[in-house]
Amino acid sequence: MTDRRPVIGQLLQHWRQVRWMSQLTLATEARVTPGHVSFVESGRANPSRDMGLTLASTLDLPLRDRNQLLLAAGYAPQYHDSGLADPVMAPVRAAVDRVLAQHEPYPAVVLSRHWDVTRTNTAAAALFGWLLGPANVIRLMFDPAGLRPHVLNWPDVAHALIQRVHREAVGGVRDRASTELLDEA
Repeated sequence: MTDRRPVIGQLLQHWRQVRWMSQLTLATEARVTPGHVSFVESGRANPSRDMGLTLASTLDLPLRDRNQLLLAAGYAPQYHDSGLADPVMAPVRAAVDRVLAQHEPYPAVVLSRHWDVTRTNTAAAALFGWLLGPANVIRLMFDPAGLRPHVLNWPDVAHALIQRVHREAVGGVRDRASTELLDEA
C-alpha cells in the first residue's frame, strides 16, 4: 500500500519523528493548534508559506531541508544553496582555509555532506597524498584495496561508520547520493 499523503505531510512527520516530537509538542512549540499540524500531515490542509517556515524553524531543520519542505508545500525555496566554489562564498572559503591553516602541523580535511574530500591543509596533503585527491572517505575506508586492510580495529570502525552514514542518510531528507553511499557501504 502506498502512502497517499502529500509530500509535505510525509516530510513533516518524518522530521517530527527524527526530532522525537509528538504533534502536540510541535504544535505547542510552533504556537499552532495540534489539529492544524495533524491536518497538514494527513493532507487535509496545506500550510501557508509562513506556517511552513515556522514549522521548519521549530523542528530546527537545516536550511537545505527547509527549502525541501517549502517545495513540498508548493512554494519557492527561501534559502539560496551555494557551493563552496561559488563566488559569493569567497568569505566562507577564506574562513575554511584559515581553520585548515591553524591546524598545521596536524592534518585536517574538509568533507562534503557526502564524505567527499573537498579541501585539505598541507599536513593532510603530505600525510594522505597517496590516498587523497578526488576521494570519498567512506569508499576509501570500505575498499578492500583502500584503507580497510590498514585499520586494526576494522569491525569497530566499520560499525561506527555505517551508523554515522545511516544517521546522516535518514536524519534528513533522503537524497540519492546519501542513500547510494549507505547502500554501498
